[in-house]
Amino acid sequence: MTGKWLMVIGAIIFAIGFLSQFFNIGKLPGDIVIKKGNTTFYFPIVTSILLSFVLSAIFYFLGRFR
Repeated sequence: MTGKWLMVIGAIIFAIGFLSQFFNIGKLPGDIVIKKGNTTFYFPIVTSILLSFVLSAIFYFLGRFR
C-alpha cells in the first residue's frame, strides 16, 4: 500500500516537473522582484498562492475518494 502511494506521489512530482518546463510557473505577474545593485530579492507570492490552491484541491479530492 505504501509503495503504491509513493509511486503516485512520484508520478505527480514528475508531471509537475515536466510541465514546468513548458509553462513559466515561477515568474507570474504579481511576484515581487527587487533589484538593487548586485543583489536581487525574489518573493513568488502569486506562485505560492496558486501552488497552495492546486495542492489543496488535489488533497481534497484524494481525501474524498479515500
